[in-house]
Amino acid sequence: MKKMLRKKDGSEIAYHKIDRTKPDLPGVVFLGGFHSDMSGSKACYLEACCKRWGNAYVRFDYFAHGETPGDFAQGTIGRWLDDTLAIIDELTEGPQILVGSSMGGWIMLLATLKRLARVKGLVGIAAAPDFLDDIERLSIDQHQALVKHGVCYIPAAEGDPYPITENLVTEGRNHRVLTAPIAIHCPVRLLHGLADPDVPWQKSIEISELILSEDVIVTLIKDGDHRLSNDQQLKILGDTVFGLFN
Repeated sequence: MKKMLRKKDGSEIAYHKIDRTKPDLPGVVFLGGFHSDMSGSKACYLEACCKRWGNAYVRFDYFAHGETPGDFAQGTIGRWLDDTLAIIDELTEGPQILVGSSMGGWIMLLATLKRLARVKGLVGIAAAPDFLDDIERLSIDQHQALVKHGVCYIPAAEGDPYPITENLVTEGRNHRVLTAPIAIHCPVRLLHGLADPDVPWQKSIEISELILSEDVIVTLIKDGDHRLSNDQQLKILGDTVFGLFN
């Protein structure tokens, strides 16, 4: 059942949580992607896995995503990072494995740097840190709208187009992680599809080279797209998370 976490600033975050039944296992927190929500196939698949394994598990919606209220045009990387830290601080206990999909892979790295003592391991799924720097795919009209009006609109797979604001892009520069070595030393697993049309698989290689941990494994999935959500790919995800328990 969906619940709401009230933050200190009065805003709320929608989440689903299951409690652990095996006390020695780490918790798992799923961090979704840009303009996605906690009802996606990967988030729900991992919840079913954690019920079977006995882990605590949390999936949630960032500000203005899914069931969490807010104006999407007011969203920023910093705000979504703050939501993630509130979830970790208020809803979890002990060591956690963070699983970040696409933009969630960026926020996963940022959250880990803020809570190093709490994070046991990381799993990135087509992780997209610093993706706001990569706006060359915007059309000329979109670039012009961003400069003139401070916002442009990107077609969505379903529903209305969503906004990319100048503030989102500018604020995102304050949270870049791929500009220097990343001081994360826990085990890291990065899954990426070789046929990803949105985030090239080379991004996971770049991340692996910058993270200081000596336990980093990149798994490239032939014919895998950006979602990595078919049955075989979900099994790879589950096996990868399970492999970090010990």
